[in-house]
Amino acid sequence: MVDAGTWRSIKDETTAQKVTLVAVSKKKPVSDIKELYELGERNFGENYVQELAEKQPLLPADIHWHYIGHLQSNKVKYIAGFVHLIHAVDSFKLLQEINKQASKHNRVIDVLLQLHVAEEETKHGLDNKKLVELMDMHEAQKAEMPNVRICGVMGMATFTDDMEQVRKEFRQIKNMFTFVKDSYFITKDYFNICSMGMSGDYKIAIEEGSTMVRIGSSIFGER
Repeated sequence: MVDAGTWRSIKDETTAQKVTLVAVSKKKPVSDIKELYELGERNFGENYVQELAEKQPLLPADIHWHYIGHLQSNKVKYIAGFVHLIHAVDSFKLLQEINKQASKHNRVIDVLLQLHVAEEETKHGLDNKKLVELMDMHEAQKAEMPNVRICGVMGMATFTDDMEQVRKEFRQIKNMFTFVKDSYFITKDYFNICSMGMSGDYKIAIEEGSTMVRIGSSIFGER
């Protein structure tokens, strides 16, 4: 069941602040996605390759599908033909595989680099050192990777009631975004996505510079 009123409220808020809203539809039926699509939403996020591959052909072609889960290299081929943005690139190997699969479809796939700033050990992502290593490798080999484009970063804060800690971690993500933009993409206008913030903390994320938020439970209800 879609909470249309909440969606409209968040949509109006994010639109006014020039922030992209991605409606996280993982584990939700096609009917719910259609309902939100008919209200005007076009950006939907999925966490599982098989689920996304099954839903995509059943829904309108103008949907922008965001793959937001941890992505294994051997699964890229199943979404390379249609995915709009891959949010969670955490290795150079994965970046290479996305380029390889995108080339088979004669398209360029946009991606975000996943950063690790949260305290939970279970979250994937790049710390400062690994981020620099990946970007240096990309700079050295970017001529060989014309079918993948790094458009920004993504990160999640620690799941905690301490909103000051959350704010501090969002600030860290924004600082890492700024570092990469200033160091590697000085003249590139496409490196402009700083994705952070979910249902419980998106307002703080926007205050700290988020340009894309991913909202699931507030719109679709708990899973």
